[in-house]
Amino acid sequence: MAIIIELDVMLAKRKMKLNDLAQAVGITPQNLSVLKSGRAKAIRFSTLDAICQTLNCSPGDILIYQSDGDENE
Repeated sequence: MAIIIELDVMLAKRKMKLNDLAQAVGITPQNLSVLKSGRAKAIRFSTLDAICQTLNCSPGDILIYQSDGDENE
């Protein structure tokens, strides 16, 4: 996968639990868990905006691009 989700890293930096973020953003903990684990196929910009506002970060702090060639190195 070319997009790496580092939501767990940002949650740890902010000392916030997944359930607290889910409640603040207004989505279910299960849906946030799918995103955190990298199993999500898409994310709404409004959800990404709410996550970034809550965690006081930018999308680049939680979404990292990695080319397919980098996975083997």
